[in-house]
Amino acid sequence: MNIIQGSTDDHHFTVGIAVTKWNSFITDELLDGAIDTLRSKGFSDAQIIVARCPGAYELPYTAHKLLDHVDGVITLGAVIRGDTPHFDYVCDAVNHGVTDLNLKGNKPVVFGVLTTDNVAQAQERCGLKGEKGNKGAEAALALLEMISLTEQLEEL
Repeated sequence: MNIIQGSTDDHHFTVGIAVTKWNSFITDELLDGAIDTLRSKGFSDAQIIVARCPGAYELPYTAHKLLDHVDGVITLGAVIRGDTPHFDYVCDAVNHGVTDLNLKGNKPVVFGVLTTDNVAQAQERCGLKGEKGNKGAEAALALLEMISLTEQLEEL
């Protein structure tokens, strides 16, 4: 039996981070978590490309453009439920956009977009409050593992 598993220890590639400016009080924390994690794994600033887009709806397009220049992309955003159905439309569009990039492309794109009912939940998930950790850091680790796994699968 041949078991293939990605590793977070490789750091010979370039990583893209598509991050929203909307809800920056949350997304800046997610970005810091992702960058800190990549640096702790040995990545230099030259190996990390950050592209800031207006909002979550624009994340799939931004990630798509980044894929031409990197080995994988982390998408970071925060969509917080409001009083209108706008939340549902944005979350659905971003989810489908990132899923499509993964299924139609040959490089991984990780979904690090918070979809929360309120600001407090978003703050918990970006590390500002509570003990939920930083989902940006978790997304960075997931991307490293997926790039490693992708490389191994391509060598089969």
